[in-house]
Amino acid sequence: MKNRAPLLTVLLGSIILLNAALTTDAQSKDKAEIRQWLDQWAKAFRAHDLDAIMSMYVPDVVAYDIVPPLQYVGKEAYRKDYAQFLAQYDGPIEVEFRDVKIFVGHDVAFVYCLERLNGRLKSGQKSDVWLRDTSGFQKISGKWLNIHDHVSVPADFDSGKALLDLKP
Repeated sequence: MKNRAPLLTVLLGSIILLNAALTTDAQSKDKAEIRQWLDQWAKAFRAHDLDAIMSMYVPDVVAYDIVPPLQYVGKEAYRKDYAQFLAQYDGPIEVEFRDVKIFVGHDVAFVYCLERLNGRLKSGQKSDVWLRDTSGFQKISGKWLNIHDHVSVPADFDSGKALLDLKP
């Protein structure tokens, strides 16, 4: 009987390469979907479309925002936070994402980036701030939904104040 080890090695190698290619294709597709999620969120945020924003979150989302309380648990609590924030602005709020990093698994993903928000407050003052953002996602019924947001700004511990004028 001939030695079939070389043939088995070639077949096994081919299966491993095919699996890696399929995994890479799936990850590329998922990363593109997450990027679309970010773009859709930015569009809804710009337009102050609270219903569209909240449709992108799971019901039991947990969020850490830059304003109190320490955490928002559930969609309704987070909706109130969004509503209060959006109500401060007159007109669109422009959003820019920089240094976006997207990591995907089978049905979970996370993103971190720098996020710029700028617009005009109802007082007439211009607002332009860079934030740090990390978001977690879960793929549910084929759709990526946000399960966790963590938004922060650096703080000066000597003064106890947030540093809102930093730029990348």
